[in-house]
Amino acid sequence: MTEAMIRKKPGMVSVKDMPILQDGPPPGGFAPVRYARRIPTKGPSAMAIFLAAVGTFSWGMYQVGQGNKIRRMLKEEKFAARSAILPVLQAEEDERFVKEWKKYLEEEARIMKDVPGWKVGESVYNSGRWMPPATGELRPEVW
Repeated sequence: MTEAMIRKKPGMVSVKDMPILQDGPPPGGFAPVRYARRIPTKGPSAMAIFLAAVGTFSWGMYQVGQGNKIRRMLKEEKFAARSAILPVLQAEEDERFVKEWKKYLEEEARIMKDVPGWKVGESVYNSGRWMPPATGELRPEVW
């Protein structure tokens, strides 16, 4: 559409011939503009958030304490079970050691049979102190 048709003045020569048409507010005026700072008061208060945090922390620490009690009970049970089975394990180890020690002494007697004055099984150390034998595996074939 042309300007001439909008203004209902066909055949205008100049813009100056156009009638003045100014925009104005709608009837009844514009709605008021909000310029004040209005912060909504939604959500929990600071005290409610603080109390919720304290409650959550307290509950978590209670759960940690309960877990520690359970873990301590399991640890004590494991210790008691190991203490109960220790004599059996020690007896088995002693039996294994005696068998290996006999093999070791037989091997020592076979190897040192030509050495005069050699006493099989006697300690080569002269400390005078009794030392418990090593509980590791005795393997004469390696020596």
